[in-house]
Amino acid sequence: MNLVARNVPVARAIAPNEFRHAMRHLVGGVSVITAGRGGDISGMTVTSASSLAVDPPTLIVAINRDASSLPMLRRYGAFGVNILSGEQVDVAERFAGKGGLKGAERFAGSVWIAGPSGVPLLRDALVAIGCEVEEIIERHSHAIVIGHVVHLASTEGPAALAYWRGKYLAVEQDRDASRLAEVSLPTSRALWD
Repeated sequence: MNLVARNVPVARAIAPNEFRHAMRHLVGGVSVITAGRGGDISGMTVTSASSLAVDPPTLIVAINRDASSLPMLRRYGAFGVNILSGEQVDVAERFAGKGGLKGAERFAGSVWIAGPSGVPLLRDALVAIGCEVEEIIERHSHAIVIGHVVHLASTEGPAALAYWRGKYLAVEQDRDASRLAEVSLPTSRALWD
């Protein structure tokens, strides 16, 4: 394993709120991370799930170290990544804690199946992925979880759910691809100007 850790000097201190505001401009796909088995389950909404490698199929996700799902993920050594459709804003909000729901309460109102590792997977997610934990790397306020994909199920949904500037939005490929082309790089201003 190659591990390089170093301190990176910065020209000025970046305040957490300033950084959070800047990152709201990064469009993120919305997923629900699930952990646990049976009645001992928890989950959370994230925009940090991403592929790491295709061979072998591997994902990464960043999870706040204070999240209730992290201890279950460690205990059971498995997690689910449920990529939401544009029609599943209610699921995203429940797992983000809207209405004060916690733990197993967040799973009510949707149909879940147990993946090969026992982790709950959303039956009508655009993609439901079961992962075995390969490694957990703790940095600052978060844990970077690397997971080996052991199960994959997908459905055909009309749109993917994204999060941008503090709001959920549905992104539909045929309709939105042409709109994105209209505002592509040649007309955008460089960040450093």
